[in-house]
Amino acid sequence: MSYARQMLDTYPHALDVDADALAVTIDAVNDCAQACAADTDADLSEQNLADMVECIRLCLHCADICTATAGVLSRPASSDAMVTRPLLEACAAICKTCGDECERHAHMHEHCRVCAEACRRCERACREFLGAMK
Repeated sequence: MSYARQMLDTYPHALDVDADALAVTIDAVNDCAQACAADTDADLSEQNLADMVECIRLCLHCADICTATAGVLSRPASSDAMVTRPLLEACAAICKTCGDECERHAHMHEHCRVCAEACRRCERACREFLGAMK
């Protein structure tokens, strides 16, 4: 069981969202933020650095948005759909864009393949959680 799920289980009152879906989404955005941070570092170590500039830029954006999303989702007691919905939409959008860019490099760089996979998982989780929101 993930720490996100364990923490959700400790809440003193019932949540107005599906705790399993929320935990899956928190885990996915945290994993994506970590993968993007690591991919950025690996990209900066590549010899063809000029070819990696867009990948680096998008990974930085993606990591920032995923980190913000994880923070907001991790505070469900005061959840506000007017904030959460656009944040999840932005997260899904940057994960799509970043995943597309990382896939362009995946045949040459394994770190980009792993990052693209994390982006795709995060994009799916955000979209599924958006669909489950009231």
